[in-house]
Amino acid sequence: MRFANQVAIVTGAGRGIGHAIALRLAGEGCRVAVVSRTEPNANKTAEEINTRHTGLAIPYAVDVADFAAVKALVERILADFSRIDILVNNAGLTRDGLSMRMSEADWDAVLDTNLKGAFAFIQAVERPMMKQRSGRIVNIASVAGLMGNAGQANYAASKAGLIGLTKTIARELASRNVTCNAVAPGFIGTDMTDVLSQEIKDAVAKNIPMAKFGEPGDIAAAVAFLASAEAKYITGQCLTVDGGMVM
Repeated sequence: MRFANQVAIVTGAGRGIGHAIALRLAGEGCRVAVVSRTEPNANKTAEEINTRHTGLAIPYAVDVADFAAVKALVERILADFSRIDILVNNAGLTRDGLSMRMSEADWDAVLDTNLKGAFAFIQAVERPMMKQRSGRIVNIASVAGLMGNAGQANYAASKAGLIGLTKTIARELASRNVTCNAVAPGFIGTDMTDVLSQEIKDAVAKNIPMAKFGEPGDIAAAVAFLASAEAKYITGQCLTVDGGMVM
């Protein structure tokens, strides 16, 4: 129970990697603000946590790209939980397409959610964390932000930007004992990758030294480490969890 009496906000917690992170933190004693774009997804994850660990989760729905809504939500979470110890920025989306055909709307949608949304939450939790002189911020980036990926100009740019944001926030908050790190998943088995054909999955796996996709739990384990006291002297880093794909 290394997170006993701590409070975490996990965005994009309604499914996939965010769902796994929320369950992992709750399983180690953390109280979790389960944030999703839609109420049904947030409710489902919160109910699952509370079935296993009574009273450890409250669901919230918000558009993470809405600065005013995020600020109001964080104030509500503070009122409900009295403190915030951990922020996991996991909310994200894709709108894939070759750059020459990518619409402005698809570019903006991805950058607004993946990058602007993370910044909105960081800005909202900075003062409470600085005031209590402790905090952990973990941003979920991607190997696409490190190596690029054809057909994902918007997504790769958002994740590269998130890594740069991570390093900047780490520098700004380090003196107040608040760390900021990123986790860059490779190919993880989620509903986002389930849409790929088996042929494409096999081709991708050939370029991964471990020759397989990871699991959401692999990312949750990395996040739990970076959010823990064991990582108190680690900040501004990007940990790739990718089976060796970009080493």
